[in-house]
Amino acid sequence: MITVFGSLNADLVCQVAQLPGPGETVIGPDYTVVPGGKGANQALAAARAGAAVRMVGSVGRDAFAETALRSLREEGVDLAAIAEREGRTACAFIGVDPAGQNLIIVASGANLETRAAQLRRAGLEAGDVLLLQMEVPHLENWEAVAFAKQAGAQVVLNLAPAGPVPAEVLRQVDVLIVNETEAAQLAGQLGLAERDPQDVGARLAADFVSHCIVTLGRAGVASYGAAGSRRLPALAVEVVDTTAAGDAFVGGFAAALEAGRAMEDCLAQGIVTGGLACRHLGAQSSLPAQREIAEALASYPA
Repeated sequence: MITVFGSLNADLVCQVAQLPGPGETVIGPDYTVVPGGKGANQALAAARAGAAVRMVGSVGRDAFAETALRSLREEGVDLAAIAEREGRTACAFIGVDPAGQNLIIVASGANLETRAAQLRRAGLEAGDVLLLQMEVPHLENWEAVAFAKQAGAQVVLNLAPAGPVPAEVLRQVDVLIVNETEAAQLAGQLGLAERDPQDVGARLAADFVSHCIVTLGRAGVASYGAAGSRRLPALAVEVVDTTAAGDAFVGGFAAALEAGRAMEDCLAQGIVTGGLACRHLGAQSSLPAQREIAEALASYPA
């Protein structure tokens, strides 16, 4: 079982000719309202990749709550540990340009009321995977990590968006997933001399976490751990929207990890899942089905 402790959003997505700069207004023709949030995106990606998934988080008592939960419910994700809060369901405001690049503002709302106590009530077992991001209160994340380690579960932390992590917490993490920006920011927080993202990944795996994965966008993925380092290329696709690519990678990777597959196979499934998600507009609407992932894996990396 994969248990995702994290965020649930309603995403308002607008396609624009160019992303705005400071003080600039740009006009888009329309917008869509779709489910999102890094936690929910990763939970749905893992479920569509074939894993059994439980979501632990919070929504408000408002119309956006059903939007945030709809795809997870349809995909059979266990929602028993979702709490209804007095605050508003979180919303993300996303602009997407013709190259598929995006600009995102998140109003956290009920995500800030998510508590590790919800996870304790849901339960974890030895061999489970606990998947975390950084869109709920950080102290609740660290309490969740401690509980997972007591239960004998594996901990996967996606440090997104970037934020400070105590060194003692990092040393309890089995797999840390960062992009280039997040790697550099974490290096600065920890006082590391390394600044190149790949050097940071190697140093983190040597001194802090069991395994560190650095996602490199179009350059693929670099992975570091006790079994050595690996570089895998990105999947070649026509990019429409990169909004959920990172979350898709994490969910696809976690599904393979929970299934007990070799690290290189987990990385490949993550890369393929993330690449396929770039072909469509939106977050959860872009996440590929298990059949699509299997077909793409059959020809990856050729």
